[in-house]
Amino acid sequence: MNKLLSDFSVGESGKIIKVNGEGRVRRRLFDMGVTPQAEVTLRKKAPLGDPMEVTLRGYELTLRKSEAACVEVEIL
Repeated sequence: MNKLLSDFSVGESGKIIKVNGEGRVRRRLFDMGVTPQAEVTLRKKAPLGDPMEVTLRGYELTLRKSEAACVEVEIL
């Protein structure tokens, strides 16, 4: 089952399938290590859902909800 990273619940994990978005946003995500085949786990969400903290490639990364909406993930 595929889901956007922005729709994850705390504790949910998956493997990144695709990174959508255009130009700067997509490049920024790739530069931070958000690439296909990487495993990602949602650790925390702010009370209003923005920002969110994920574990990716062994480190914690904070993303805006709009950035997370560009990441398509396959649930593990």
